[in-house]
Amino acid sequence: MTETVHRDDRWLGEDLDLDAYLARIGYTGPRAATVETLRALVRGHTTTIPFENLEIILGRGIALDLESLQDKLIRRRRGGYCFENVAVFAAALERFGFGVTGLSGRVTYGVLDAGTLRPATHALLRVTVPGDDRVWICDVGFGFGPLEPFELLDGRGEFGLGDWRYRLERRTGALGAPLWVLFQRSHEGWLDRHTFTEDPQYRIDYTVGNHFVSTFPRSPFISRPYVQRFLPGAHHILDDLRLTTEYPDGAAQTRDIDPVDLPKVLVEVFDIDLDEADAATLVTVPWRAN
Repeated sequence: MTETVHRDDRWLGEDLDLDAYLARIGYTGPRAATVETLRALVRGHTTTIPFENLEIILGRGIALDLESLQDKLIRRRRGGYCFENVAVFAAALERFGFGVTGLSGRVTYGVLDAGTLRPATHALLRVTVPGDDRVWICDVGFGFGPLEPFELLDGRGEFGLGDWRYRLERRTGALGAPLWVLFQRSHEGWLDRHTFTEDPQYRIDYTVGNHFVSTFPRSPFISRPYVQRFLPGAHHILDDLRLTTEYPDGAAQTRDIDPVDLPKVLVEVFDIDLDEADAATLVTVPWRAN
């Protein structure tokens, strides 16, 4: 029996302005669904479109319809968090002819073995290439890379993508289901960054997760600005008023910034140019705990 694929089950690649998206991420290569193309698309998206939650801090919600996302991430050259980045990237991959399945993950960041259960609020993608039996994970919405897709392969151990180091482990999750854990080498050493399963997720599932992380009182995304830009040689993080830059060798630099300098830092470090009204609002809204 052939499974019926409805519009709500897909990523609406036909509605994406593909030329504008590819120009945004600087991709000029062939429009063919190959592993080489997939690597180039992930690298372009990851290093060009920053991770940011500024719409929430500015008092606006996060819309996940494709037209709103195109206006924000492509035309206005802003960034977004995982649900936004993944929705646009999935539409582009679908348009290229890749097989695309949404996944969800639990961001652990060091608490994996501490008995703390985090909600499944991270979005990532399972991708297949026509004529290739391998399965790839594309994680363009985490803010900390990877620069390329990585193969979903049990027992692969430590691997490098560019100068950054990762480790993938397969464990046993609830009811014996496979649970994948991605570790990343950072200035803190090896850090479990998130777990994920291969249970399919759809756009409606991301809509529910997006509502939770953008409105729940204890969500980290509603309390202060959180912005990231990931580059081949540096990972920039703005967390509240603290600016940190991490490097592949484990070195890190941190400094505090003055609120009035936020718009300048966003432009110079994160390539986010707010309009005058939003820039003025950002430096005065009462999000700072201190």
